[in-house]
Parts: sequence; C-alpha cells; structure tokens
Amino acid sequence: MRAVVMTAPGADPTGGTFAEPEPRPGEDVLELVGAGVHQVVRSRASGAHYSSAGLFPNVPGVDAVARTADGRLVYTGWIRPPWGTMAERMAARAGIDLPEGADPLAVAAGVNPAMSGWFPLAKRHQEAGGLGTVLVIGATGMSGRLAVQSAFALGADRVVAAGRDAGRLEEVAALGAVPVSLSGDAASALADALAGERPSIVLDYVWGPAAEAAFDALNRSGFDEDGGIETVYTQIGGLAGRLAAVPADLLRSRPIRIVGSGIGAVSNEELLAGLPGLIGLIADGTLRVPYTPFAIEDAAAAWAHTGDRAVIVP
Repeated sequence: MRAVVMTAPGADPTGGTFAEPEPRPGEDVLELVGAGVHQVVRSRASGAHYSSAGLFPNVPGVDAVARTADGRLVYTGWIRPPWGTMAERMAARAGIDLPEGADPLAVAAGVNPAMSGWFPLAKRHQEAGGLGTVLVIGATGMSGRLAVQSAFALGADRVVAAGRDAGRLEEVAALGAVPVSLSGDAASALADALAGERPSIVLDYVWGPAAEAAFDALNRSGFDEDGGIETVYTQIGGLAGRLAAVPADLLRSRPIRIVGSGIGAVSNEELLAGLPGLIGLIADGTLRVPYTPFAIEDAAAAWAHTGDRAVIVP
C-alpha cells in the first residue's frame, strides 16, 4: 500500500510503499482520510521521542480520521508499530464517530494539538469549579493557540497568552487573550499582565528560560499572599529547553503544584470519554483549526511546512 515511510532515525520521510496492516482480533482495517503532521509525529518518527518504539522502517502518524468499511468517518489512533496512520490503510481497535457535517481534515489537524491543553484545562475546571485566570506559555504555536481557545470555551475569565511571534500574538489577542511578549524582560511582562491575579493553571509548551521567567513572575509580591487559589503549573512541551530552574522559595511560599502532561498522563478511558466533546468543538467551529493538505508523495514538504497544520491525505 502507499504510505509515508521513515527508513532510519533522522532520515527525511518519503512517499513509498509499506506492507499491508495485519489486524489482530478486535481490530478493523480503516481507510485513511487525513492524518496530522504533529510535532510528536516528527519526534516519534525520528526515534527521539520518549514514546518512540524505535523500529525502522516505520509508517509515522499517531492519529487520523479514517473511513470504516460501512462508510462512517471516525477519529482513531493507537496503531501498533511499525505501522502508523500515514498510510492508505491502518488496523485500529478504537474509533470515535465524527459529528454530522464535521470537516474531517480539521479534526485530523486539530485533535492532537488541542488535547494537550484541553485535558489539563478540563481537569482543573472540575477540581476548582472554574478556571478564573489561565496563563499559556508558548501561546503562538498551534497547540498554544488552541489552548487559548479551549480555556475560553471552558469559561475562563481571563487568558494571558505569552510567546515570541509578534504576528501570532496579535492573533491570540484577537481571540480575547492578553498578549505578552517573551522577548526582553519576560518576567516583568508576565507579572504586569497577570496584574495580581493568580492563575488557576499554567500551560507551558516551551519550558526552559520561559518557564524560569514565569516562576519569577509568580514569585513576585502583589499576588494573594495568604494562600488563595492554587496554581497548577502544567509542563507540556520543551521547545525552549529540557531544563528549567525552580526557585525553592516559590515552592515554599506560594500555593503551586508542578505537574507534567503528555503521552501516558491521561488514561485511554479518560481519552475515550473526553475526546467526543473536544471533537465536537472542532466540528462546530468553536476551536478553529487551520490546515494544509499534502499527498502521501509530498511527505517531505509536509514535514517542512510551518504555520498551519500539515495533514497527509491519500
């Protein structure tokens, strides 16, 4: 079958052929409609991601919208390596039906980057009974922009959105967020934007120096000094670096909890329960997901694409 193929760690993806999937009991063979080229896809396919199986050659892709034998469109994933979702066919166990009229490529492009923020936000909303102020570090990437939209969809009062791309900061400001540039004195800029409102949750997509600036801002005077709402600082991505220094006095003097969110942080049961609602928000346009389709044979161009989300189509 036609497929995107990774031949070795660090190699460019190529459009080629790969063995047909071998379904096991409980799995169905589905036909590809669209599969998003997410950051985790690039990382796993190269063997660099902690969840990579390390098998080569392989078909990349962690999720997709596919068509069942009876013609239904479903969101699916969880494909056994060395197969992935970027092939004409895949053997999958689970599939979530798309709402009537949903744009399947928007769903393929949006679910993975959106879920990184959606699930921590929904969990925090349930814990605290609301979101209040939300801080998104790295809000100018696809995942960060969707996190801003998700926070508002879940009823956040204010969203402070931090990033470096000035043009993208204008976009998140148009969504209703308070934009903050991470260039220059980022800690002071973040503290000024928060204006004494302790965030109930921080979603950090970049880590490194940006996280250190956020820790500095959260450790400054002007916030509620007598406890108040706990801040759940959620580490999601590491585009700015793998390490960040956490001030000891921040942990002792502020109600803050630092957690991670990634593959393995949410159970399959939680995913299956929460994904229909997320897919519905993409389907009805509450979460806006720009994308560009690429044929299997144009995989290298899809990998190099920046801006909106590249989607592999058959």
